[in-house]
Amino acid sequence: MRESGRVSAAISIIEDFERRRVPLKTAIADWARNARFAGAKDRAWISGLCLDVLRRRRSLSAAMADEGARAATLAALRFVWGRSVDDIAALAEEAPHGPGPLTPVELQALRRAERAEMRPLAVRADFPSWLESSVLRAFGDCARNEMTAFAARADVDLRLNTLQASPEKALAALATVGAAAHPFVKTAARIAAPGATDRAPAVTVIPAFNKGWVEVQDLGSQIATLAAGDVKGAQVLDFCAGGGGKTLALAALMANKGQLYAYDSDARRLQPLYERARRAGVRNLQIVNPATDKAALEALAGKMDVVFIDAPCTGSGTWRRHPDTKWRVTEDQLKRRTVEQDFVLSDGARFARLGGRIAYVTCSFLMEENEDRLEAFLAAHPEFRQMRALEEIERSGLLTVEGRAALAPCETASGALRMTPARTGTDGFFVAALRRERR
Repeated sequence: MRESGRVSAAISIIEDFERRRVPLKTAIADWARNARFAGAKDRAWISGLCLDVLRRRRSLSAAMADEGARAATLAALRFVWGRSVDDIAALAEEAPHGPGPLTPVELQALRRAERAEMRPLAVRADFPSWLESSVLRAFGDCARNEMTAFAARADVDLRLNTLQASPEKALAALATVGAAAHPFVKTAARIAAPGATDRAPAVTVIPAFNKGWVEVQDLGSQIATLAAGDVKGAQVLDFCAGGGGKTLALAALMANKGQLYAYDSDARRLQPLYERARRAGVRNLQIVNPATDKAALEALAGKMDVVFIDAPCTGSGTWRRHPDTKWRVTEDQLKRRTVEQDFVLSDGARFARLGGRIAYVTCSFLMEENEDRLEAFLAAHPEFRQMRALEEIERSGLLTVEGRAALAPCETASGALRMTPARTGTDGFFVAALRRERR
């Protein structure tokens, strides 16, 4: 495809996404089914442009004084991708594939520098207006800087799986994709975020991935898993296991010693875990099916050394990777998530033995899903006490000196951690640690 046709395709996909309010990947897949002429490079280019448009949807529209998908896409080419106005004009008017010649108003807007100072925070920093009070509550005077970082492209983070290979061996096998060891965690590696028109390396097709030496996992997610602490030989329940990304990280942290149980209220979400665990060399895992293993689950009550709760949430911390979700989340969805969080935290707590611990994790920066939920839980469950999450992470043995220094400023007043792209270069994660002090 010519670039002019790619731009037209991106505009069409954004329009479809906003009209139907479907996930962006659905809109892209639907377009691709009718565009058999598009190759892999075309799809990657178009997907990258669509994602960058949605990362900065509001500020781009404000720069153009136009809410349409065409205006935002043209602005992304200029202000995010750095294309010249003359280049954009040539692409737009190229027949028959371009989106049509630029209007005088569009030309004028593209030639102006972005002037954001007088716009509302939610427009300048690209998030829904109804969340502005929540953003200010979480970040205060740092809100613009924090939220702007959520609108950037994300690096590709990898976890080196010590159940299958040493970190050194796994890292050497990743040289072909440009991965380098990350200084925060001893078993983490990173591939720098691709440029505007570049494709991220296809990590999942290299031999090291197929051998189970490496998993794709955001560094923040890896650090959150370390909040389980020193769990070699322990009894651990991953209570909201889903597809099993953190389950596999827990198994590696346990070195296949002790017993790891993976449970999720939806059996369908657990399905990928069977094959993933086999590839990763996990041997101490029991997957608890909610439909057929209820008795087995109940038998674990009061016996777990660690209950790991990766609670369902809005996913606001993953907006760099999934920018479409920030325009689809609603106030009602946030309220429903807080109800679910209260339930899973209270329900999961009954599995912790006396002296046992809970790790509560969300991929959200919103205090409504984090501090507020802990406050409600502790008020209803005085038998638990909050601990410093950073101390538990250190007990895992995988955090480096540099990692500790980076995480220390992320501690909240109560001892939890709030990681963000601006602070730690990770997705947004909240991590809290609790201990059962009495029955």
